[in-house]
Amino acid sequence: MASADTLNRKALFLRACRGESVERVPAWIMRQAGRYLPEYLAVREKHSFLEICKTPDVAAEVSLQPFRRLGVDAVIVFSDILIVAEAMGMPLEVPDSGPILRNPIRDRAAVERLRIFDPGAATKFLGDAIRAICAAVGPDVPVIGFAAAPWTLACYMIEGQTRGDVNTAKRMMYAEPALLRALLEKIAQATGAYLRAQIDAGAAVVQLFDTWAGELSRGEYEEFELPATRSVIEEIHRTDAPAILFAKNSGHMLASLAATGADVLSLDWRLELDEARRILGRNVGLQGNVDPRALLTSPEIAAEAAQGAIAKTGGIGHILNLGHGILPQTPVENAHAFIRAAHEFPLPTAATPLQGEATRSAMW
Repeated sequence: MASADTLNRKALFLRACRGESVERVPAWIMRQAGRYLPEYLAVREKHSFLEICKTPDVAAEVSLQPFRRLGVDAVIVFSDILIVAEAMGMPLEVPDSGPILRNPIRDRAAVERLRIFDPGAATKFLGDAIRAICAAVGPDVPVIGFAAAPWTLACYMIEGQTRGDVNTAKRMMYAEPALLRALLEKIAQATGAYLRAQIDAGAAVVQLFDTWAGELSRGEYEEFELPATRSVIEEIHRTDAPAILFAKNSGHMLASLAATGADVLSLDWRLELDEARRILGRNVGLQGNVDPRALLTSPEIAAEAAQGAIAKTGGIGHILNLGHGILPQTPVENAHAFIRAAHEFPLPTAATPLQGEATRSAMW
């Protein structure tokens, strides 16, 4: 089996997104650039969170830290999902207690005040960071761009913060459904352009984070979020980049998530990968889905968790990841063991590709 250093990681990653046979399962970790790494903490001593996000060379350096330390197969740009809300006109603060959006959305006038911004101007720093990462890793390593899914960003814009509940957002859904739809549509329009700009800057893949998807019933998802998320993914598919959708606590609506058109669904640990494959068939890739708390234990347990997840998919159409972001208390050696286990797990040399491989391959 080829080593991680000799494989073209970008080709490997894109083939996994398409469900093609791969030498090994590609692996990365959500929130892989962050507080569990001592080198990140050293940067945070000199810069605030938003300074890192908005200073391209610093954002690039932080993004590259897990690639250098762990040997992950993709580099996700360091940023925050609330950057879009800020660019749309909502003042953003990021104290240690958690991000705050001032002037939360409460009425139609507030929705109408939101801007459809030019990513090349308002968020140029992000494109510059992606270009710097691409220059550092070269053409054989995929860079991942990202944004919040429309419902999750709407929740934060309505609630005004990222901690706690989404009661105000759900109240708007029930009492003023037309207002919520207008907000979701506007977010989708801005997010599509934002992700296109990241792809234009060099991102090979983009991921939508839907942290609050699990607060919706399947019917609510299909009525409100599905049209908005599908709109964003359709914009992504105007490019050559595949789209990954991570929807937390969403096992009750996998078919609805697949209907978004996402190429890969990223699952949390509440649903087994083999069960998801039985539900979805083989027309969509899977990412995940190890419980992040498994990495709080030992290198051996972290490696076993990684290999157990791979065994459930046979490595077909699978990108190894956690079922949510890595926890700050995670020992670095455990994260390294998790990635190394994916690199060392043997796969059949002629794995059966996902159904629809020819159609999906034509997209990239």
